Amino acid sequence: MKDDLVIRMSTLFLRTLREKPNDTETKGYENLVRAGYIRRSAAGIFTWLPLGLLVLRKVEKIIREEMRRAGSEEVLFSALQPKEPYEKTKRWDEYGDGIFRLKDRKKQDYLLAPTHEEMFTLLAKDFLASYKDLPLSIYQIQNKFRDEARPRAGLLRGREFVMKDAYTFDISETALEKAYMKQREAYIRIFDRIGLSYHIVKAYSGAMGGSKSEEFLSPLEAGDDSYVLAPSGFAANVEAIDSAQTATNADHALNPQNTPTTEDVHTPNLKTVADLENLGFKNSELLKNVVVTLTHPNGEKEVRIIGLPGDRNLDEKRLEVAIFPAQYEMASAADFAKHPELVAGFVGPHFDRAGGVKYYVDSSVTTDKAWVSGANKKDYHTKNLLLGRDFTADGVLNVVEIKDGDLSPDGSGPLKLMKGVEIGHIFALGQKYSTALDLKVPDESGKHQTVWMGSYGIGVSRILAVLAESRSDDKGLSWTRAVSPADVHIVIAGKSDEVFQFADKFAEKLAEQGVSVLLDDRFGVSPGVKFKDSELLGIQTIAVIGKSYENEGVVEIKERDGSDAVKLPYEQAIAEITKRVREK
Repeated sequence: MKDDLVIRMSTLFLRTLREKPNDTETKGYENLVRAGYIRRSAAGIFTWLPLGLLVLRKVEKIIREEMRRAGSEEVLFSALQPKEPYEKTKRWDEYGDGIFRLKDRKKQDYLLAPTHEEMFTLLAKDFLASYKDLPLSIYQIQNKFRDEARPRAGLLRGREFVMKDAYTFDISETALEKAYMKQREAYIRIFDRIGLSYHIVKAYSGAMGGSKSEEFLSPLEAGDDSYVLAPSGFAANVEAIDSAQTATNADHALNPQNTPTTEDVHTPNLKTVADLENLGFKNSELLKNVVVTLTHPNGEKEVRIIGLPGDRNLDEKRLEVAIFPAQYEMASAADFAKHPELVAGFVGPHFDRAGGVKYYVDSSVTTDKAWVSGANKKDYHTKNLLLGRDFTADGVLNVVEIKDGDLSPDGSGPLKLMKGVEIGHIFALGQKYSTALDLKVPDESGKHQTVWMGSYGIGVSRILAVLAESRSDDKGLSWTRAVSPADVHIVIAGKSDEVFQFADKFAEKLAEQGVSVLLDDRFGVSPGVKFKDSELLGIQTIAVIGKSYENEGVVEIKERDGSDAVKLPYEQAIAEITKRVREK
């Protein structure tokens, strides 16, 4: 008998819960806790229990197999990292409050690594002697730490999590592109094998830098990521969308050059878009100005104004990405007091720049449209404002919300706005980290060349959360076969010694066929409780040995959703279960 393929619930470290735990805000998180896969230690921090570890290790096994197939070798770094490498890449400051920092007894600074680009780069620098050592691809599966302001939904957004990060090193940009595509193909195989639904979306590189990045997003309403899907199949994270390319509003001035000069309109106590609409202005021709205060990593603060069309709201996540590594908050009364040129409720783009305030516009604010905006004096707005003629911008951002029905940038039709969870992210990093950390190798001519890098991450523990959220129902979990803690859940529903002896023999025979078994051999537990636990634990194939065996000598076999139910004698039941496991 293959003892490692039979898990006996009579000795398993497991306690299932009938009631919903108080701190679980999503169905998947609730079921992971109720089924005894994880336990909460603190906000965003979890203990992995035996069944949870089994699922986690199966995910890791698939990742390791595909990384090996893609030519990557596994290493393992410490989670505790020194400050100096992160200073060289400026990320010690850029991360702000998002990382855990600590000092040792000698007052030296360290951090619990949120990611390991710096250490991978330095390791490669130690080992790479020339271009002959390239290409190189290495990866690790390691715990990461981020000081999330709002941990939520259990494993979906935690403060400690398991991540796979791989890095490629190449002598040229062309070679990097090949490495990138190789890793991309490996990711497709990994997620397909696990049984995840996902879209590959164009992404914003953000703090990672680089020339290209794509996210693998699993569609999930509980997700934090917003993305768009076009009829053509094109998909993009909303942070990577150019607002101007999705605009559906064609209400432009016929000829900006013939637009009359600006005119101030008396608008007593009319401060909002809704107020001005009631006065007869269209919200699409209104230019509203959002005043924010930025705080840079060095602590320096500055006031900025962002102009956006009146028919669009500010997307706070897009703004966070656009101003990174700075953070923002809405300007306070004290901020306005420091800048008397800005009149609250009546801020316009043509304010006095002597105060040092910078003005930015969303890319949907174009030069071929006449705008109505605040006049920078109380109870007045200005109409016929033209960008380039009457006001200028210090920069262009993409910060307005993207809506269902906006035009796809590829011209294929209306976009569908989706919610999802990032399960993987791949970056063509380029030379950002190799330049910062002086990673160079001599080429064929002996000239030292800066190495080209790629970075490729998978949220290993997050995958469990996504599967739990997307495949849960009111009864419990429903794992894909690839990562299920066992291939079959045997429920002993009878009470006689003969039933227990037969079930034990049945489990042994399945194990001999290479089928892993969770055997509910608990004495004194009612069949009703066992059936509820089998649905809660989420193993796809369930075999019941009870009255049907006692009366007819057959085993009941069904799927977690109740389908494909059959009653078969011993040998046929073994063959049927083995077939189901191997086929799917």
